[in-house]
Amino acid sequence: MGTNATGGIAGRWLAAVIVSLGLLLCCAASAQTVPGETLKVSVLTFGPGEVYWERFGHNAIVIRDAASGNAVSYNYGMFDFDDEDFFVNFLRGRMSYQIATDDPDEEIAYYISQGRSVVEQELRLTPAQARSLQTYLDTNLRPENRHYRYDYFTSNCSTRLRDALDNALDGALHRQLVSPSRGFTYRLLADALTTPDPLLMAVIDVGLGPYADQRLSFWKDSFVPMQLMAHLADVQVTDAAGTGLPLVSNQRVLANSRLIEPPVLPADLRWPFLGIGTAFAAVLLILSTKRHNRMARVSLAMLATLFSVIAGLTGVVMLGLWAFTDHQSAWRNENLLVFSPLCLVLLPTWWRSAFANAATTRFARGIATGIAGLAVVALFSKVFSTFVQANVAWILLMLPAHLALAHGLLALDQGSRLRPLRATA
Repeated sequence: MGTNATGGIAGRWLAAVIVSLGLLLCCAASAQTVPGETLKVSVLTFGPGEVYWERFGHNAIVIRDAASGNAVSYNYGMFDFDDEDFFVNFLRGRMSYQIATDDPDEEIAYYISQGRSVVEQELRLTPAQARSLQTYLDTNLRPENRHYRYDYFTSNCSTRLRDALDNALDGALHRQLVSPSRGFTYRLLADALTTPDPLLMAVIDVGLGPYADQRLSFWKDSFVPMQLMAHLADVQVTDAAGTGLPLVSNQRVLANSRLIEPPVLPADLRWPFLGIGTAFAAVLLILSTKRHNRMARVSLAMLATLFSVIAGLTGVVMLGLWAFTDHQSAWRNENLLVFSPLCLVLLPTWWRSAFANAATTRFARGIATGIAGLAVVALFSKVFSTFVQANVAWILLMLPAHLALAHGLLALDQGSRLRPLRATA
C-alpha cells in the first residue's frame, strides 16, 4: 500500500511538471513575434517646389515600428553643394548623390511649410517583405554604400525608391509596370513640370537630345515621384490565399499644394515659335533693305550679333555636353543644326556691317549660306524616322532668322558691287 501511494504521488508530480512545461511553451510561443510583424511601411510623395531642383517633386519611404515607436524616413536623391568638386562633377555629368534618413513628422512639416503637397500611401506588405525592405535600406545607408551615381531620369530619388520596393516585392512592381505606357517621354514630363518656370523649361528642352524622346513605360516614367504615386495605386499583390489585393491599403492627402500646379502636358510651342521667328526675320529683312540709313545699319548689326552670340554659344554648350560629359540625355542633340557654333564665326562680319562702306567676303557668305542650309536640313529631316528628336518648335523659331541673315549678306555683297553706299543721318 505504501508503494502504491508513492507511485500516485510521483504520477501527480509528473503530470504537474508536464502541464507546467506546456504552459511555459505556450507562453513562449505567444510572446514570440514574426520578424517585421510590427513594421508599417508607407510612401510619402511631395509635390513640386519653387526652386529649380524641386520642380520634379520628391518622395521617401517611411518605416514605423509599432513595438518600439520608432519612425524613420528614408530619402534618396540627397546632395550637398559643399561637397568637393560638386559643380565640376555636375557639369561633367558625374554627380554623386546619397541616401539619408530623417524624422518623418519633421519632414512632413517642412514640406507643408514650403507650400508643397504631401500624400502618404500605406503599403500592404507582408512582415517578411517589410523586414526585407528595412534591411535593404539600412544596407544602403552604410558609409560604403550610401553614395550612388545620379542621373536625372534613370537614377534619382524616385527610381531608387521604386527599385527598393521592387526588391522587397520580388520583382512584382517591375512585372506590372514594364509594359503599360501612356506615350509620355522624358521631354514631355520634364517640360510639363518646369512650365511654371519658362526659362528653366526652355534651357532643359533645348539641351535635351533624342534620348529624351523615347516612349516610356510606367516603369520608366516613375522617375517622376507623382507618376510613381499614381502607378503604386494600381499595383496588385497577392495574399497567402492567392487573392489579388491593392498594394496601397490606404492613401491620405496630408496637405494640398499652395503653389502653381504644373500641367499634365506642356503647351505646343510650334505655332508661337513660328510667329516669333517669322516676326524677327521680317525685322531683319526690313532693316537690311534700309542699309542706307545709319540707324538701320547699326540696329541690324546689333540684332545679328546678339542672335549669333546666343545661337553660337548655345551650340558650343551642346557640342561640349555631347563630346566631353556623361550627360547621356544631351548627346546627339539635333538642335545643333539650328544652334550652330559656326554663328560665332560671323561676328566680325556683323560688326563691320554697321559701317556704310561695309562689304562681305566670300568666306562669310559661304558660312551664312551653310548655316541657313543646315537649318533647312533640320526642318526636312523631320520626315525621316531616324531623326526622332521633338525639336520642331526650335527649328521654326531659328530657321527664318538664319534665312534672313543669309539673304542680307548676299544682298550686301551685291549692293557693294553695284554701287558704293552713302551714309545718311
